[in-house]
Amino acid sequence: MSTTESRSFNALLAAGGTLIADGATGTNYQSMGMEPGLAPEEWLFQAPEKVVELHRAFVDAGSDIVLTCTFGATPLRLTEGSLVGRTRDVNILAAELAREGAGPDRLVAGSLGPTGQLIEPYGLLNREDAVAAYAEQASALADGGVDLLVIETIFAVEEAVWAVEGVQSVTDLPLVVSFSFDMGTRTMMGLSPTDAVAAVVPLGVSAVGTNCGRSLADSDLVVTEILEAAGDTPVWVKPNAGVPKIVGAEVVYEAGPEMLAEHVVGYVAQGVRIVGGCCGSTPAHVAAIALALGR
Repeated sequence: MSTTESRSFNALLAAGGTLIADGATGTNYQSMGMEPGLAPEEWLFQAPEKVVELHRAFVDAGSDIVLTCTFGATPLRLTEGSLVGRTRDVNILAAELAREGAGPDRLVAGSLGPTGQLIEPYGLLNREDAVAAYAEQASALADGGVDLLVIETIFAVEEAVWAVEGVQSVTDLPLVVSFSFDMGTRTMMGLSPTDAVAAVVPLGVSAVGTNCGRSLADSDLVVTEILEAAGDTPVWVKPNAGVPKIVGAEVVYEAGPEMLAEHVVGYVAQGVRIVGGCCGSTPAHVAAIALALGR
């Protein structure tokens, strides 16, 4: 069951203040025992109790919003393994497990990641297929009871616009679009923060922003530019916990909880309305953010 209108994403934004989202999914699953190479979505079926545990840990740490484990659950990505043809099952189960972990008083956001394909003529992705893929995933997430949808880690303006079109064709849930500027202050397709914001704000989204990316120093620059371009549209920011490094057999992220919180609090001071973490960010990172924000 979705939250009441008084707890809706748009109502909370209108009320002012800052909302805290969650942290990473995949990197936390790995630390919880997920085998290397396994798609996080497979854990929905193999270890549902672990999925619920992580959602609950983020809520306990201070998250107002938790994202479903559906980053790779468009039909265009579920093309091999045990989840082929199970887009609806995957997304509905993820929404239900997120709700179980979040409880009735927190928001559940449906995560829609990139299709993993380059757009024509560089790759195979075209408007028709992209719109259909995002519509199918968004419909399942909505039926699963999410409160809002987040199109995240997008790097091509065309895919962003097509994704919004697909989502809006099947649901009027609040929608966030978040880009990944993994080449510093540009996406891998050369898209600037200003141009990214300009492409999606006129489409009626509830918030726009950035997640993942590269270093926190780069994130600082990207956030400043997004805020300047977004105008009255709320801004969403979930940076990585710094740059990852290989230490022995492990991937270690350079930013501890306090370092990430320091940057995030700076974003809030500039006007960012929704904050959290991406790759490498744990419940401890979210707890540090909540503490730094006086929560």
